[in-house]
Amino acid sequence: MTGGSGNPAGPIAGTPRLLRAINDRAALHLLLERGPLSRTQIGTLTGLSKPTASQLLARLESAGLVVPVGTTEGGPGPNARLYELNRSAAFVAGLDVTPARIRVAVADITGRVVGEHRLATPGRQAAGTVDRVVAAVDQAVRQAGLERRQLSQAVIGAPGAIDPLTGRLRYAPHLTGWHAPGLLAELAEALGMPVAFENDVNLAAVAEQTLGEARGCEDFVLLWAAEGIGAAIMIAGRLHRGFTGGAGEVGYMPLPGAPLIRNVRRENSGGFQELAGAPAVLALAKQHGIGARTAREAVARAATAPGGGAVLAELAHRLATGLAAIVAVVDPELVVLSGDVPRAGGERLRALVQEELTGLAVPRPRLRLSALEGSPVVHGALQSALATVRESVFTTS
Repeated sequence: MTGGSGNPAGPIAGTPRLLRAINDRAALHLLLERGPLSRTQIGTLTGLSKPTASQLLARLESAGLVVPVGTTEGGPGPNARLYELNRSAAFVAGLDVTPARIRVAVADITGRVVGEHRLATPGRQAAGTVDRVVAAVDQAVRQAGLERRQLSQAVIGAPGAIDPLTGRLRYAPHLTGWHAPGLLAELAEALGMPVAFENDVNLAAVAEQTLGEARGCEDFVLLWAAEGIGAAIMIAGRLHRGFTGGAGEVGYMPLPGAPLIRNVRRENSGGFQELAGAPAVLALAKQHGIGARTAREAVARAATAPGGGAVLAELAHRLATGLAAIVAVVDPELVVLSGDVPRAGGERLRALVQEELTGLAVPRPRLRLSALEGSPVVHGALQSALATVRESVFTTS
């Protein structure tokens, strides 16, 4: 049987150029995952012959993608030269933006963080957003001993989402200065590199998927509880953003036990936020005689204070009430608890939420507590930027 072009149906052999590109990419990913490898090891892991593996490494070294880093020792026979990814092949920046500060990290192609900076932005005005971002990035770049022109990509994580139809930031009226429709283009021009924007909780989920509790899991939900309540939804390994980018804005979700807010856009709140957002956590702790300045501090004190168990039990009930609605719709394999509040409550709060959720929902997803150190949003922004840059850098054809 033949196809419409008259050629026999079936697999089409790849051109030598295409096959070289496929082999190059496979070798680069092996070096990324395993660290330094010899020619023989690369040949064994890829199935390539020794001459082909030698040509591959020569090609990648000539392109500046790999560098020799010593030799093997202690084995039979002569020592073999080891190669690793050239860490200087590309650099990226990841940003975590809130109303109070901009946090930036710079990483090399392997994901190693080489520079960081935190710029406080209290009481800032709408004007000057681009200048503040550039200043924060430049400080992180200088700490890394680099120049800004060496960065290939920046990913910004912040509350809300860019509406794909209007280009405007939605769901985050409190993020002053970030609502102009041409802001991303202005940032890209000022920084001199491509700039992408992603919801901060979505990036926390990317971090869990690549570095944390959700590795190897394609269907999961991340519930974020800090100043606000949010969620990220991964389906078949991909973020589900929704039609306007607002999938996961569960703080606006009506829930039993919370006042029914009719105009959530104007009030910038909703049932889940009223039950488990930072103001609600502080009020709950105060009812039980626990004073604190932040929700994180209140939960941490409740975990050790006499009578604090009642605070954790009620908070777990509230979190599980919201989760029950989410898992009934999404039916995830896994739920990851992240943000200041779950981290402060630790395993004790996680176990209480799991127990409550078991009684409220038919699906029984595994419930895990994020163990990522530092900012999950920054981690996710870096991983997102690296995925894009590696796709380009690792293409050698």
